[in-house]
Amino acid sequence: MKIVVTGASGNVGLGVLRAFAADSEDHSVVGICRRPPDPVAPFDAVTWHACDLGSDDAPDVLDEAMADADAVVHLAWMFQPIRQGQRLHRTNYKGTVAVLEAARRARVPHVVHGSSIAAYAPAGEHPVDETWPTTGVPGSVYGCGKVEVEAMLRRFAAQNPDIAVAVIRPTLVAQRAASASFLALFFDPVVPQWSIRLLRDGKVPLLPLPHGLEVQLVHADDVGDAVLRIVQRRATGAFNLAADTLDAAGLAALVQARAVELPGIVMRSAVGVLWRLRLVGLSPGWFDVGTRSPLVDTSRARAELGWAPRKNSTDCAREQLAGLADAAPGPSAALRRDRLKDAGTARLT
Repeated sequence: MKIVVTGASGNVGLGVLRAFAADSEDHSVVGICRRPPDPVAPFDAVTWHACDLGSDDAPDVLDEAMADADAVVHLAWMFQPIRQGQRLHRTNYKGTVAVLEAARRARVPHVVHGSSIAAYAPAGEHPVDETWPTTGVPGSVYGCGKVEVEAMLRRFAAQNPDIAVAVIRPTLVAQRAASASFLALFFDPVVPQWSIRLLRDGKVPLLPLPHGLEVQLVHADDVGDAVLRIVQRRATGAFNLAADTLDAAGLAALVQARAVELPGIVMRSAVGVLWRLRLVGLSPGWFDVGTRSPLVDTSRARAELGWAPRKNSTDCAREQLAGLADAAPGPSAALRRDRLKDAGTARLT
C-alpha cells in the first residue's frame, strides 16, 4: 500500500510512522511537511516532499505525492501563534482544502483526517461517543478550527461518495519526543525548567489543579496503531481515541503531591494574565480545551478496529512529565523547542 501522511514529522505523525514501520505488511509511506527531517528512524523509511500546504504551489507538490496512493492521512496542523488567526487559517483550513482537492484529483480511495476531542461541545461528567455535537469548546481558537475543518470534511464526503472518509478524535497525545515542542507551545518563556524537575522528582508537596478536573491521555504510538487499523480496514466515520481517566487526586499522586483544587475561573484568570503579558504560550482558550473538553467513550474504536490503548493515562503522564523535565527534543524540526522561530515569528508570539 502507498500511504501519504501530511504533518508526518509532528507528534502524531511520529506515532503513525512508527506503526506503519512496525507492521508486517509492505507499505510505501510518503511524508509531507514543511521541513523534511533527517534520515533517522522512523523517518528514514519515508519518501519526503517539502510542502507548505497553504502556499500557491502546494497543489503541484500534492499531485505528485498522491499519485497512485491508497490512502491519505492528513495530520498537518498549525497550533501557534494563536494571536495570528489569519496565518493559522491559511495553513489549517486552506491547507486542508488543498489536501482534499488533491486526493479527489488523484482518486485516492481513502482519506483519514486528524481532528481532536476539542471539536466536541463541553459535556457533563459522562463520556461522550462520536455522535456528540461537534460545536467546539467556546473561546478556543484550536477547537473552532477543528470544528470548521470537520464541517468541510463532511461536505467533502457527501460530494465524493466514492472516497472513504474517516476522522480520528484523540485527546492529548503524549510521548517523550514531543516534550521540547510542548514547552515551546505552552510554557515558554518564563516557566523555569527547575520547577518541572522538582515536580517530576516529587519535591512539590501541593499541586494546584482546577476543581473537578478529569482528563484522559493517549500515547502517540496508540494513535498510530489506530490509524494503521483504520487504513487496513478502509474504515469510515469518526473514532474517539483515549486511555483511561485521571482525576486531580490521580494526577497529584503521580508526583507524590496532594491536590489543591482551586476554582477553575481563578486558574483561568491567572493563565489569561500570563498569556496577555506574553509570559506563557498557554492561552485561556487552551486552558478551556484542557478543562472543558468532554471525556470520551472509545467503544467504537475498540469494537470496529479491535483497538485498545497499550499505555494508560498514568503511564502517558509520567512519560510526558519526565520528558518536559528534561526538555527532551524530538527527531524533527517540528518537535524542537525553537519551532516557533521560523518564518520570522518570535517564540513569544
